[in-house]
Amino acid sequence: MLDKIINELHLYEKKLLKELSKNTEITPEEIAKNENMPLKAVTSAAGMLSSKDIITVDKKSTDQIKLSEEGKDYVNQGLPEHRILKALQEFSEQEKDEATIDEIIEKSGVTKQQMNFSIGVMMRHRWVRMKDGKLSLTEEGKTTNIEELPQVKFLKFINEAKEVASDKIPGEYDKVRQEFKKRKELFDIKTSQEFNFKLNDLGKQILDKGVTIQEEATQLTHEQLKTGSWKNLHYRGYDINASAPNTFPGKIHPLQQTIEEIRSIFIDMGFDEAKGTILESAFWNFDMLFQPQDHAAREMQDTFYVNNPPIADLPNQELVEKTKIEHECGGNTGSTGWQYKWDVEIAKQMVLRTHTTGLSVRYLSEHQPPLKMFSVGRVFRRETLDYKHLPEFHQVEGIVAGEDMSFKNLLGILKEFYRKLGFKVRFRPAYFPYTYLSVESEIYVPEKKSWMELGGSGMFRPEVLEPLGIKTQVAAFGLGIERLAMMRCNVEDIRMLYQSDIGWLRKLPVTKNVKSF
Repeated sequence: MLDKIINELHLYEKKLLKELSKNTEITPEEIAKNENMPLKAVTSAAGMLSSKDIITVDKKSTDQIKLSEEGKDYVNQGLPEHRILKALQEFSEQEKDEATIDEIIEKSGVTKQQMNFSIGVMMRHRWVRMKDGKLSLTEEGKTTNIEELPQVKFLKFINEAKEVASDKIPGEYDKVRQEFKKRKELFDIKTSQEFNFKLNDLGKQILDKGVTIQEEATQLTHEQLKTGSWKNLHYRGYDINASAPNTFPGKIHPLQQTIEEIRSIFIDMGFDEAKGTILESAFWNFDMLFQPQDHAAREMQDTFYVNNPPIADLPNQELVEKTKIEHECGGNTGSTGWQYKWDVEIAKQMVLRTHTTGLSVRYLSEHQPPLKMFSVGRVFRRETLDYKHLPEFHQVEGIVAGEDMSFKNLLGILKEFYRKLGFKVRFRPAYFPYTYLSVESEIYVPEKKSWMELGGSGMFRPEVLEPLGIKTQVAAFGLGIERLAMMRCNVEDIRMLYQSDIGWLRKLPVTKNVKSF
């Protein structure tokens, strides 16, 4: 067993043991010089020997402290809070009980930044009080002798000593040192380390057994293999049964991983990707989707309205007028509309988009069928925060428009999309204000032996398409991405996707598909 331990020692470890066999009080610097080793290699070898219980390493850190140039200036001129205190004391002697910030700055010569910092320091010391933007001295502030303050004495002590070790500073300054810890600009601190080595019983046994100092090969070169010189090299022993440290390679976050996979699927299916801003007008977010202005989803408790900018710029007046007609009487679609007076001011309100469908109708207003478009983006709703709801989440949205587009085609596209994701899907009837027919997609979860709703879809209503001048059928679909990522990562709480739980993230596999069914 001892031979095995010796055989696995690194050359630097053997050299350090050799030096300790001569003198256990030797320093790392002396070892580095004697053995022609880098100092860092000495400390590293000591750490390895210590971890194997061959030696014991006692390490002591000492700070060498001296004043910085700024600290020296404060010794001569006084700390900002002391200069302010002196200025207030002089005001008091002139029977001026309080002074404005500007008056104090002018008299003391401190900067505005120093003034702001010093007020808090002075109030903690109970030297001053503030009222209506003016400072006045307390009784304690009036009687304080600045030259006798421990802060002043400490700075003078360091200045006179030029440089002093932290363990040589008198105990009377301990409280001041704690106070100055956050004011690092006052000091230049150089940390030195002192090492003491002690041979343990195992180390003594190794030295009694004897170690051979010779160069060791840890890797082979092409030249050594070509010439055969590798046969004459001495190789360091390795324990093939030794446990290896855990490594955690970088990986894409599972939510982003899911987004990228969805994006790739739609691009492979011939879709174009569209992007938009998270700030949207109520016109595009609601009105263009034939959602009435008194709909519950538009209430403050469901939607985030913004004050800046206060109103949105609406598109051309013709489109606005056509949308108004659809809402009030249904236009030429055969619908009766919502039978209310549509208000353009409500349509100008700015919201954090509640879905990405507004981007779909924007796209339709700028492109003519046939077309296939998808978008991925963040959306915002006033949801109660719980294990399956967040006020901010991601949604993927898509539309397909063309002469031959039908409801059956829509179901086929969705079925193919979910198949590529690895899910078995079914559809059930649903209702949405802007589609008809409408369905919700449900995917099967084998572990729970149940179906989970994942997204809605349907054919855009004529009231949505007529203002845009679209004559063909348009299929639309959307689904929440977080819920999909939860299933693939096998987590029950949606908040896990946003918590910085490094342990959970490290355990996730580095595969493209975190989990497929």
